[in-house]
Amino acid sequence: MDKIEILVTEEYNNVRIDKALSKLTEKLTRSYIQKLVEEEHIYINGELVSNKKNVVKTDDEIIVEIPPTKEMNIKAEDIELDFVYEDDDIIIVNKKQGMVVHPAPGNWEGTLVNALMYHTEKLSSINGVRRPGIVHRIDKDTSGLLMIAKNDYAHNFLSEQLKEHTTTRKYYAIVHGNITQSSGTITAPIARDKKNRLKMSVQAGGRHAVTHFKVIERFSKYTLLELQLETGRTHQIRVHMAYINHQVLGDKLYGRTKEKVKWDGQVLHAKILGFIHPTTKEYIEFDSELPEYFKNILKKVKTIR
Repeated sequence: MDKIEILVTEEYNNVRIDKALSKLTEKLTRSYIQKLVEEEHIYINGELVSNKKNVVKTDDEIIVEIPPTKEMNIKAEDIELDFVYEDDDIIIVNKKQGMVVHPAPGNWEGTLVNALMYHTEKLSSINGVRRPGIVHRIDKDTSGLLMIAKNDYAHNFLSEQLKEHTTTRKYYAIVHGNITQSSGTITAPIARDKKNRLKMSVQAGGRHAVTHFKVIERFSKYTLLELQLETGRTHQIRVHMAYINHQVLGDKLYGRTKEKVKWDGQVLHAKILGFIHPTTKEYIEFDSELPEYFKNILKKVKTIR
């Protein structure tokens, strides 16, 4: 049985457990948390929670047990996807913002995997039934290009390139503040945050992480950046931009509490994806157009003074 360990932060002091956990995890819905309480799978400071109206306190240590599921019940769903490319080995998908990549507790439907299973029966099996074909992920609120493997050989071939940092992955982001230098590199190790297990942070002893950035356009209060990943740590771009105090606009986890331009989710788009093809052994690269939500926010930030 999987377990999630959570430390309650001050902002959720005296908040109902279902509401607090849904915010602290961003993966479990309130209804699913209530079900886990009813089935006696949640503990606070070692004591079983029996009332779904229970409130949590600052520094409470919560353990959530995730009971095993019948993974084969993951169903194919007729959900529209933006297919950029497909052959016998790979699929390139331009994921929309707000779509989860693969099923997980409390979120078994409406994911990219559910849609892929409807589209094709040929998906690699290396990552199991929950994540067929998924070679790498991008966050729910990050839009853009993803590579999908249709067989295990292609999956291993692509995974090795990710491991060796030989793929090309370039993102566009709107960040707070005006970055004066035209380009630069952020080299800062990343590890799980010690106070909030949902977050990553820059800290000594973390995993080596490198992000290159280039200014595309400057505005009065914001900057449009192209960011290239040299490594691929969890939330890397978002963590590194927060580290240099140029948080990604709309980022609910690492961003600023006060936003002049309101948007639910980080304004971050995986724009360019390049790699060696598993069969042809030739380098191929894909470049996606900025989505409408991104273009609309760009228009808004240009008017902020």
